[in-house]
Amino acid sequence: MAMTLKVYEVNRTGTVRVLREEAEVIPLERPEASHEFPACECPTCDEGAW
Repeated sequence: MAMTLKVYEVNRTGTVRVLREEAEVIPLERPEASHEFPACECPTCDEGAW
């Protein structure tokens, strides 16, 4: 299954600037460990509030 990806930025006034045109990409079956986000270390998560 392919998906499309387009990278753009929107400034405070709402102006859109395309950084990378739309392209078709094939998602990975399983992301590599180096692509994962680290565990959250904020005080709220440390206290187990979630």
